[in-house]
Amino acid sequence: MMKSTTTIFFMAAALYMTPLQAQQSKGVDLAAMQGWDIVVSTDAIPSEKYAAEEFQNFFAEACGVRLPIVTSTDRPDRHVFIGPSEALRSSPIGFDVNDFGDEDLRIVIRDNHIAIAGGRPRGTLYGVYTFLEDYLGIRFLTADHTHVPSAGPWRVVGPTDQFYHPPLDYRFANYGESVKYPLFAAKLRCNGVNAEYTGRNTAYGAVTDDPRIGGDSGHIHINHSFYHQLRTEKYALDHPEYYAMLRPEYEGRKGAAGERSDHWESQPCMTNPEVLSIIIVAGKDELKRRPQTRSIAFGQNDGRGYCTCERCKAIDDHEESHMGSMLLFLNDVADAIAETHPDVKASTLAYTYSQKPPKNIKPRPNVQIQLCSVPVSPLYAIGDPSCGQNEGFRRALLDWGRICRNISIWNYNLNHWNELLPNPNMDVVESNIRFFVANNVRSAFIQSPGGLATEFSDLKNYITSNLLWNPNRSGTKLRDEFLTLHYGKAAGPIRDYLDLLHDRARINTKSKPWVSFCGRTDNFGIDDEVIQAGLEAFEDALKLAGDDEVLRSRVEKASICIYTAASTPTLYWGEDQGVGWNNQEYPKEAIPSEIARTRPYAKRLFELCEIYHVPFWGAGVPLKNIQDLIKRAYGLKKDESL
Repeated sequence: MMKSTTTIFFMAAALYMTPLQAQQSKGVDLAAMQGWDIVVSTDAIPSEKYAAEEFQNFFAEACGVRLPIVTSTDRPDRHVFIGPSEALRSSPIGFDVNDFGDEDLRIVIRDNHIAIAGGRPRGTLYGVYTFLEDYLGIRFLTADHTHVPSAGPWRVVGPTDQFYHPPLDYRFANYGESVKYPLFAAKLRCNGVNAEYTGRNTAYGAVTDDPRIGGDSGHIHINHSFYHQLRTEKYALDHPEYYAMLRPEYEGRKGAAGERSDHWESQPCMTNPEVLSIIIVAGKDELKRRPQTRSIAFGQNDGRGYCTCERCKAIDDHEESHMGSMLLFLNDVADAIAETHPDVKASTLAYTYSQKPPKNIKPRPNVQIQLCSVPVSPLYAIGDPSCGQNEGFRRALLDWGRICRNISIWNYNLNHWNELLPNPNMDVVESNIRFFVANNVRSAFIQSPGGLATEFSDLKNYITSNLLWNPNRSGTKLRDEFLTLHYGKAAGPIRDYLDLLHDRARINTKSKPWVSFCGRTDNFGIDDEVIQAGLEAFEDALKLAGDDEVLRSRVEKASICIYTAASTPTLYWGEDQGVGWNNQEYPKEAIPSEIARTRPYAKRLFELCEIYHVPFWGAGVPLKNIQDLIKRAYGLKKDESL
């Protein structure tokens, strides 16, 4: 019998204590821990030492007591054990972590003892952050805002014995707020910032080997790779047969001749044995450069261009999917990798034409499939059967989940064309992540705007990262918690605006047959009424913030999205007039008065973007290019002020 895809197959906490033990044991009053110490092993790794320092600092802020850090004990109790140690093992609450995964954690609280320890290298650090959240109410909101409530005169916790195993091995929502601040990302238990990426594309993540947060996690961002593993400048002239025989409209192996993009559409021929040998060598060379890696990407290039030669076509026709020849090829690559590195996964993309799994061919145990959520609607949960647009991807994930035990997800959670525009996709994140976990997904890359101060990026980073760590949490509660703590007395109008934005998105797009994650305002149901309500909401929020400069700054930063929406009529009119961001054309006619009235909003938009260091508009387009376009739409010169 098939298990329900809406069930989460993990426990947030496992209690080791029997009822009798619980009755006999006592909890710990966190507000009365004078005379306690923090015990760390002499051979603790850097992340465990850092975990002890983090505990010491945040505990002092919450409880008013700065506990000393020691490496040995001279009394039977009043210890906080951070990380595995002989002192912990020999204590009344002793345990070992030898069988723990590298991010598993255990928290034990009872009888004048606290123990927080986990697998290496990140389990203990994540355990400390879990303790601080669960038992002291601390919330890591942004890189410069941690909510630390006072413990008060009495705060008894426990007795408890909690174990946690994160359901996702790799977790990354690549918002700029995490990309730029890896130490903050670690607080949200986002381990993707520690990952090495093929091509080291920092638009999709950061690379850090900081030992305080566990160094390089070894997980990679699975991406397009054949373009650099089978370079056209090296092979195309002498070996055009290495490249895809394209459909007739592409005139044979045109990509190999360099007449089309090397990266975008020059796919390999999946049945050429020499191509197989070259790709295997490229993979083994990468293993030499990155011995710590847990997987290697062998992914199709972006765009179209699957091979239609006689051999590839025969396999794909038999398998009823263009993934047929791809997976057969990848299985051979995986076998070669397993000869020397059995624990390393050969990873590929199930993307556009290769999304559907083959009818008969099954992936090897060391093959990882990264399924890309195209063309999923950003407004409806993937598991929602009422959304016909999501049916293809939903069916593909269910089918892959039956034959592959290690699925990765690339989920598009942004407006790729305009990262500053309001995007009503906040309330589907919880459901989507749960749906992933229920269907054998073990790695999740949530593609998000990589820049700072994009549309509610700090809020969405908080919600998404927390759900990736623990999908049992409520996305709505996380949203309301952030709004209350981060915006304080100004939170009400912002909350009302977000509710309106999401409600109207579904109403205004109900009749649309297809909604893209790349689009204009009407693609997301943002009409004049929604824009006006947003402008009024942020004006009210600023009034409520009063003279509090910190709150005013947070509200201003969040308001960038509504000034973007209010400015878009000018942008769209200019584009329709042939005014492009990559040319210097001016409109052929005067801007209509009903559009010209948006000029104050555009002026405010670019003022805020300068204040809050917004570099990009979307899809890698620099903000200054859009500013220049809008100026030309108004008939202004580059040096003229809006």
